[in-house]
Amino acid sequence: MFTFSRRATLFTATAFAGSASVARAQTPSVSKAAWAPFPLEAVRLKPSIFLTSIEANQKYLLALEPDRLLHNFRKGSGLEPKGALYGGWEARGIAGHSLGHYQSGCALMFAQTGDVRFKERALYVTRELADVQAKQGDGYAGGTTVDRGGKTIDGKVVYEELRKGDIRTSGFDLNGGWVPVYTYHKVIAGALDAHKYCNDEASLKVAIGLGDYFGKIIEGLSDEQVQQILRAEHGGINESYAELYARTGDKRWLTLSQRLCHKAILDPLAQGRDELNGKHANTQIPKVIGAARIYELTQGADHAKTALFFWETVTKDHSYVIGGNSDHEHFGMPRQLSTRLDQQTCEACNTYNMLRLTRHLYGWSGDARYFDFYERAHLNHIMSQQDPATGMFSYFSPLVSGFGRVHSTPDNDFWCCVGSGMESHSKHGESIYWKSGNRVAINLYYASSLNWAEKGFRLDMDTAFPLKDTVSIRVTEAPKKGAPELTLRVPVWAKSTSLTLNGKAITTAPKDGYITLTGLKTGDVIALTLPMTTYHEAMPDDTNLVAYLSGPLVLAADLGPMSAAWEGYDPAIVADSADGVLKQQTGDHVYTLANGRPDDLSLRPYFAQHNNRTAVYFRRFSPAEWQTVEVGYKADAKARAALLAATVDHIRLGEQQPEKDHNFDGTPNTSVISHLALRGRMMNRGYFQFEMAVRPGPLALQVVYAGRDRNKDFRILIDGKPFARERLEGDATTTMNTKTYPLPSDLIAGKSKITVRFEADANQWTSVYDVRVFELDAARA
Repeated sequence: MFTFSRRATLFTATAFAGSASVARAQTPSVSKAAWAPFPLEAVRLKPSIFLTSIEANQKYLLALEPDRLLHNFRKGSGLEPKGALYGGWEARGIAGHSLGHYQSGCALMFAQTGDVRFKERALYVTRELADVQAKQGDGYAGGTTVDRGGKTIDGKVVYEELRKGDIRTSGFDLNGGWVPVYTYHKVIAGALDAHKYCNDEASLKVAIGLGDYFGKIIEGLSDEQVQQILRAEHGGINESYAELYARTGDKRWLTLSQRLCHKAILDPLAQGRDELNGKHANTQIPKVIGAARIYELTQGADHAKTALFFWETVTKDHSYVIGGNSDHEHFGMPRQLSTRLDQQTCEACNTYNMLRLTRHLYGWSGDARYFDFYERAHLNHIMSQQDPATGMFSYFSPLVSGFGRVHSTPDNDFWCCVGSGMESHSKHGESIYWKSGNRVAINLYYASSLNWAEKGFRLDMDTAFPLKDTVSIRVTEAPKKGAPELTLRVPVWAKSTSLTLNGKAITTAPKDGYITLTGLKTGDVIALTLPMTTYHEAMPDDTNLVAYLSGPLVLAADLGPMSAAWEGYDPAIVADSADGVLKQQTGDHVYTLANGRPDDLSLRPYFAQHNNRTAVYFRRFSPAEWQTVEVGYKADAKARAALLAATVDHIRLGEQQPEKDHNFDGTPNTSVISHLALRGRMMNRGYFQFEMAVRPGPLALQVVYAGRDRNKDFRILIDGKPFARERLEGDATTTMNTKTYPLPSDLIAGKSKITVRFEADANQWTSVYDVRVFELDAARA
């Protein structure tokens, strides 16, 4: 037995709660000793939660029809579409981004599994894009659309306007198009992945054609004009051009990649300044990945400083306990997270990209702390994003008590996080094993096998990690001379570990987070135990708001299924200390939170609670403090119960059965808001309406709006008669904005049903979630 080094204490104290400083952004040197991940084709996953995830994603990728994702690409080029357009975002201006993610996902899946069906799919997309490019005649292939003169037309017009120097953006749209360069990046990235993982030169040719088309536009503009374009979200377009340079050696692509670096964001980061507050989070991360890739190709110090400082800042000052970041897709003030907990925390795309960035930085130095973060975010956020029973993905991971995840539908959502989800769950083996010279590092303990064919070195790793704490590694083949050294990462949470080689205890203490074994031979068996103790982490700005972990896994209270409403108050802890309140139950990582309120709560791994309402953060009160606040907590719970008992009718908007039961109807643009933790309806130009039961009053109509939607202008009608003119005045809040409207007796007299209609003359972008009719007197009782 041995005790782990000070890194455990240091990282626990600083990760997700540190403060940024210029000192973090030291420039590393990339040398022959740099670490590189083993290629996916050298790694095979064994039965585990990770293989289950891969298999669920396989079913989804095979169920999708490439021709439907290619609809706009063919139509825009004058070719007849071969499949009908999908719904959701694919039926809107951002269409086309899913195709790039899909091609990447298929290429990655082929490399991860060797299943040729996915290679065939990836290369089918390549052939179709080549046909589109041939028809366009200039390398362009795109699926975006834009509105012009009341008509929806092909999005290529935006690029041609840019070519002429006509550049208009408010920071979100680009010449009225929904982030077209972001989508273009996804298409290039898909082609590049097909080239890399399927060894397909035709895919590289497609990527070069795409790069040439947009590159010529950029080359014809001034630096100032290019920076104006980059104000709109553009994904990792700088990374794509850097990668074209890496694949071809043509310095034209390197020049373009450097010109496509967004200076307003990247320059302050290079100087060690955190100016992220208020900025859309996932817009920034790909820019930094591009900077990291440019550094690897040029050794430009500023690009390295940018990437290093950004990673330190985001992981330590802007991230939650599950490793994800952002609220409502945006960064806030550093280390001020306690008031930024609601249904839209932790966008999945952000963590997908942060893990990509982490791989770059680890490769530069081999610093184990990068995998302390990687493991945390991958296990608790990425693995929570996909429901393995259906293969569907969530957009956000709500961390406010009482909310749960909403998952995509197979063919009618296609959010950005569906796209990145297709990739994330095609490559769970990509970061387990790394190599440097004649060394192999195991950074993640996921059941798998490694085949280092060039060295004649093979490993088998059997483990139920993260559900169990034991790992068995067998050397199934090793050269008789010069066998690679094997380094095992000791996770920061494992305060003591035990290690044996062929049953004999190894007492070597870890160095820099790793234990190194040499002289391995065929048949050697390594047994590693990583004890998973429980501990808590507090919010950086509120030490009494805490989350609990067991080893690498974040624990969450199970507050019941998503299908049922959560009517209780936010769970709390009544104790003098946040320590010592967990009692283990039977089962892996299952605990009782003693001294909890309203009851002792059952806690288990957050990632696995795919269809539950949960509580992740708990407010701690001392017994004396609880006596003061208990009355308010219980009064709030009583009020909720009274409202429920007084309810005459209730509709949860955006959900199929409740809307069907209430005869929902509306104009086509009143889309379902299905990427949030609650489904709802968007209030835009036009209307939506539904029937609600009534009975003799007095009654009231209660409507739940998004707390951030303010300064709007729309109407509510009852049976076609004006009822309320709503402007949603007031300050934006992270909690819901619940408004109650008494129903005049003459509007409901003699009726058993009324038709409630929301109507607007212009787009309001207002989220409406819940509508309830209740008895006023009973609710007040």
